Amino acid sequence: MNYASHTPRVALINVKYSPNLGDGLLSECLEAELASVLPSIAIRVIDLAGRTEYDPGTRSRKSVLTLMHHSPLMVRHAIAQSVLGSRLHRHLRPHWRAELGRVDAVIVGGGNLLSDADLNFPLKLDAVMAEVRSMKLPAAVFGVGVSDNWTPRGESLFRRAFGGPQLFHASVRDPRSAEIWRQRLSPAGIPPAQVVHDPGQLVSRHVARSRSRDRAGTVIGLGLTHPIALKYHGGNTHISTAAQAAWYCALVRAGRARGWRFVVFANGSPEDEAYLGELRPALADAAGREHITFAPRADTPSDLARLISSFDLLMAHRLHANIAAFSYGIPQIGFAWDVKLETFLAQVGRGHCLCRVGADAIEAVVDLAARQLGEGVDARMHRSVIAQAREHVAGLATALLAATRSRATDDFAQTALEARV
Repeated sequence: MNYASHTPRVALINVKYSPNLGDGLLSECLEAELASVLPSIAIRVIDLAGRTEYDPGTRSRKSVLTLMHHSPLMVRHAIAQSVLGSRLHRHLRPHWRAELGRVDAVIVGGGNLLSDADLNFPLKLDAVMAEVRSMKLPAAVFGVGVSDNWTPRGESLFRRAFGGPQLFHASVRDPRSAEIWRQRLSPAGIPPAQVVHDPGQLVSRHVARSRSRDRAGTVIGLGLTHPIALKYHGGNTHISTAAQAAWYCALVRAGRARGWRFVVFANGSPEDEAYLGELRPALADAAGREHITFAPRADTPSDLARLISSFDLLMAHRLHANIAAFSYGIPQIGFAWDVKLETFLAQVGRGHCLCRVGADAIEAVVDLAARQLGEGVDARMHRSVIAQAREHVAGLATALLAATRSRATDDFAQTALEARV
């Protein structure tokens, strides 16, 4: 196909500028890969929260998560519809309308967007897709995660969001998401979604690996996530905050005994960064200051990717930290908290590399880490996943071109008809 013969203008809808830089990582990878397939493509990003640049966020987010986690569902929904409904009407929809007037098609692209955490994404996606329908723009959904936590209200909003426009492509990032999509959306006449790899898998193609040639010893990247985020999004309420902190300290102490050095970091969310600060003194004492470093918050997704690329092994909860590690061929041990991480690890042949913070025996985890340092990532699996991820984006590009050309032809025909009348 001659990709250069057409220049599509596309709006990419996601949460690119979330303080959690993993969301920006997947967006930037999708943008970069689309541009490598369609060099003339023009991409505008519509962040569903109305953000326009990377920002560390505010520490009040932790308080909001705590309040919502401890409130009854009815109260949480009332708060969301009141606060978010007003913002959608007054600020977000007018902004989105202006942005969508400058494009030929939209792609709802990447991230765990089909999740119903207090109606956040259902309300936002219903609103933005209403604007898409009003402009009769062709629409696609690419590589999203789908959670099975939809309330009846959330399901109704998602069905309306994706049942209106004619989707020229629909894909999700794992088989579990595809099955939830089928069960929840097919009764509304929405076609099934194919399974593709998360575009974050392509970070190693677009951000060069950062690795000091003269460093000595083994470096373990330890990614921290605040317990309140784990409870709010993952439902992990079984392990106390104190038990988790003690477990991390025991982990770095055992790693120090093996001569490992730890780099402690977070993905950027303000509550995670604050948690890192809270644990810093205890972790420093446990590891010994010569065996541990605390990374400053990364400013951009590329900065986060370069940090992760410098590790010999990663241990972390956050999905896109694990995805980035795999992309660079770095073995990882995922910290269990949400089924999406377990699903990803199984998808890339690393389902055995999962442990539970605060529950699993430290020696067993350290032994697993030592084995992974020796075995590394399966090279054949790695090559296959990266190649498939590229093919999936190329397939999206092909569908995008067909959809925008069809729309251009229809618009031309309509203009000609109106001229004759």
